[in-house]
Amino acid sequence: MVNPHGTTIALAIGGPSVLACGAWLKNTICVTRGNSAHISPLIGDLATVEAREQLDRTVQRLCLDYAIQPEIVTHDLHPDFYSTQFAQTYAGQRHIPVLAVQHHHAHIAAICAEHQLTQPVLGLALDGVGLGTDNTPWGGELLLADGARFDRLGHLTTLALPGGDRAAQEPWRIAAAALYLLNRGAEITRRFPDQPAAATVATMLAKNLNCPHTSSMGRLFDAAAGLLGVNAIQSHEAQAAIQLQQLAEEHGKTAALMDGYRIGTDNRLDFSPLLSALIDCRDAGHDVAHTAALFHATLIAGLAAWIEQAAEQHAISHVALGGGCFHNAILRHGLIRRLTASSLKIFSARQMLPDDSAIALGQAWVALQHNRL
Repeated sequence: MVNPHGTTIALAIGGPSVLACGAWLKNTICVTRGNSAHISPLIGDLATVEAREQLDRTVQRLCLDYAIQPEIVTHDLHPDFYSTQFAQTYAGQRHIPVLAVQHHHAHIAAICAEHQLTQPVLGLALDGVGLGTDNTPWGGELLLADGARFDRLGHLTTLALPGGDRAAQEPWRIAAAALYLLNRGAEITRRFPDQPAAATVATMLAKNLNCPHTSSMGRLFDAAAGLLGVNAIQSHEAQAAIQLQQLAEEHGKTAALMDGYRIGTDNRLDFSPLLSALIDCRDAGHDVAHTAALFHATLIAGLAAWIEQAAEQHAISHVALGGGCFHNAILRHGLIRRLTASSLKIFSARQMLPDDSAIALGQAWVALQHNRL
């Protein structure tokens, strides 16, 4: 649990003092001094004026409390985040270097910072969304992270987001995108008769209008919840995923669907067969709790096989798990058990949470590693 008064992490390396400005959601600020990283209490989402003013005050307070004059400032890749704009303005006014750090690299770097890992690691970053280096929304990423550098080894097969950000609040839209991906777009209006926009969404998908694609694991959970009728429209963040987890916990363990995923030659992990099976289970009237458990078990099997293949290919035994999806205890414990049995060394969030509240720590770690290049 994160200390309400902030958290201090002992780092494996030191360097010039860094100010890391975090992400948009669950924002925290991190400053480093020597071999210590000091992370602020949770500021929260930066959508309000109050939160933005709190960020400003937090930076001032941390620098004062720890007698730090930042020599490097770092931020997320997304140009529209207030934290990004603050960082760039702050650095510009003081004529100090500023560094942009990709969101999922920061997730994995935060795990490395916590566990004092300086060697290359395989990083599995699973969350809702983060801007990728190709300017598309990522969220289901297999990375090879080596200090200040990372390579994107693979990602989940992408799903369309009909209506863009709105789709993240309405799982039925992601479910519609899954139907279209499975060449079952004609079923959209029949399966979502209570959604007045169903016909419009079907047209958007067919014509690829306002349908950015994402590799997000969070959206894959949304697709499953929408297809199973668990949640059509969310009232709060991750509601659909939490409901799926609760249903799976009610049922208990079940075997994975062995043909529920494919790993492509391009190293994309494709759960399309699983999505198709979910539809069949619902149509057959199967117990939704059992189907939710099947969904989780198959995710674990596919992710583990994906990591094991990459670990062998790249001769790496250290694996870091980061991102908000690892709040899901079934996913986290199941994956750790499976990978540990494969003699891999698994590292996950310990003092910090796995979500975006750790992004600032990851940004600071990347900046310190970058300074050593």
